[in-house]
Amino acid sequence: MHTNETVTLTRDVEASVVPVGTKVTLQKGEQAYITQSLGGTYSVVVNGNMFRIDGKDADALGVETAAKPTSATGQPRTKEELEKEVWDQLKTCYDPEIPVNIVDLGLIYDCQVAPIGEGKSYKADVKMTLTAPGCGMGPVLAQDVQNKLLSVEEIDEANVELVWDPPWNQGMMTEAAKLQLGLV
Repeated sequence: MHTNETVTLTRDVEASVVPVGTKVTLQKGEQAYITQSLGGTYSVVVNGNMFRIDGKDADALGVETAAKPTSATGQPRTKEELEKEVWDQLKTCYDPEIPVNIVDLGLIYDCQVAPIGEGKSYKADVKMTLTAPGCGMGPVLAQDVQNKLLSVEEIDEANVELVWDPPWNQGMMTEAAKLQLGLV
């Protein structure tokens, strides 16, 4: 893990401003302080502002990216195995300001996996919320969730819906998340 490390950007790189979500280009040669590297994305501070950089652009931070794992057996998986992997993928998505995955934060309200056609491919429908309704990172996080779901071999369609009812509160977090954030 490369957190709490200052690096020099090796190339221009697209980033999202936290928390508003606006896309910007950080310039080659700028100093970036890595505050979080979880779930394949990086939260960095450049000139006092926080940005999120996608894992595909980790090379701009001088970070090696790991190859995507493939299915070990090549055998079709059961719906239960597929659902477990979908939830495992959701646990690799992080709010850029909070070092806890979105599942443990209680932001995923619903996740349904259903076969498409003959059942060789599946679609995933996710209902999720944010810690605050005005968070500009919402579309960025929703896109991150969709990308992670589509990275699962059998998932060919992924729909992510942002919902606000019920409103999120700290009581929705797992005990592990509360402990990690010092709320217990």
